[in-house]
Amino acid sequence: MDVHGRDLRYFTAVAEELSFTRAAEKLFVSQPALSKQIRMLEKQLGAELFQRDRRTVQLTAVGQALLPHARELLAVWRTAQAAVEEAKSAGRCDLVIGMSTSPGRGLLPALRARLLSRHPDVRPVLRQVNWADPSAGLADGSSDVAFVWLPLPDGDRYQHAVVAHEPRLVALPDGHPLAARAATDPEGKVDFTDLLDEPFLALPPQAGPLRDYWLALDARDGREPRIGAVVASAEETHEAVASGQGVALLAAGNAPLVARDDVIAVPVRGISPSRLAVAARKNDERPLVLAYLAAAREVGAAAAA
Repeated sequence: MDVHGRDLRYFTAVAEELSFTRAAEKLFVSQPALSKQIRMLEKQLGAELFQRDRRTVQLTAVGQALLPHARELLAVWRTAQAAVEEAKSAGRCDLVIGMSTSPGRGLLPALRARLLSRHPDVRPVLRQVNWADPSAGLADGSSDVAFVWLPLPDGDRYQHAVVAHEPRLVALPDGHPLAARAATDPEGKVDFTDLLDEPFLALPPQAGPLRDYWLALDARDGREPRIGAVVASAEETHEAVASGQGVALLAAGNAPLVARDDVIAVPVRGISPSRLAVAARKNDERPLVLAYLAAAREVGAAAAA
């Protein structure tokens, strides 16, 4: 009987969350795919691992027996992966930098210059990642460091350095009534309370707390947002706003990616500023990773001065 590490990861996540929905979000997979994989594992083992009904999930006796061993095997495999990555990094000088959109703001050249001053042989490799992964490749190990928006899901898994604090704007279709209201406001802003009844564009559900942040749930006093559409890129956001599917919050530095042609961006009063950060996995102490984080801290400190 061959059981894959993925099966044990899926089993452990469900066992710890006691919820297929939360486990699927944590693993960045769909709930049907997770349920199918658990059923296949149960078939291989010849026993049920969970007792399920519409409201609860509980470990069976077999599941309870398997859980400590699954955790131990996964821990051993993580140690093995770390050893492999260390051996790989010793033989190369690539640093994979994940990003969901171009960070702009002059950050890439500034960080590159600082990194090369410390490690002249390094080759930074940029990697574009879909908005469904708010960690920009850190969660699955496909990126060494990444430009991310805070807050990150499972934030205690990462270390980060904030490189930009920026006000949040709202992207509106040209001609929207709130655009005219902003034009007569002394500060050129709209109040967030004026947006509460608007349909909003949302990140994919896998984005977790970051989706909530860009919907500004903390400023709604418990009122649920109206979701006009789900978007996974700057281009999708632009098209959805332009076609009237909804409005979207965005950082001031990202406004040029969305606010063009038939879309404008207006400052919003009553919500907190956004934070762009460079992040890495918390226990990643490889020299190139630490050097990039150090460069990010320098750039962030200079921007805040």
